[in-house]
Amino acid sequence: MKHNTPNLTVDAVILFKNKLVLVKRKNPPYQGKFALPGGFVEIGESTEEAASREAFEETGLSIEILKLIGVYSDPERDPRRHTVSVCYLAKGYGDPKSGSDADAVELFEFDSIPELAFDHNKMINDAKSDIDAVLSQM
Repeated sequence: MKHNTPNLTVDAVILFKNKLVLVKRKNPPYQGKFALPGGFVEIGESTEEAASREAFEETGLSIEILKLIGVYSDPERDPRRHTVSVCYLAKGYGDPKSGSDADAVELFEFDSIPELAFDHNKMINDAKSDIDAVLSQM
């Protein structure tokens, strides 16, 4: 029996050197736009493992997950199909370099974040008080 359910994805709001880590998307949808690092959860993988794997694949950074920001389930959030994303706040470590489906990795000041792909601006806004708390301790 085939189950027809939404796909599960993860996204990470990564703080690195007091800035936000964003990737420029290499592939559609939103090709060429900036987005949070993230992607699909693989079978047998926890969402935390997926967030760490996707962050490393796309940015070259290892991450320490600090907290859950939220779960985003609007059926229209991804134009390809219904996806549900689990979004985490994390600190990044290492040397940023683009990989897998990212054309570039860039660091942004929090007052100059561009319009992002999907609902990623909402995720960052939802994490604002937690971001401020972490940055005050860095």
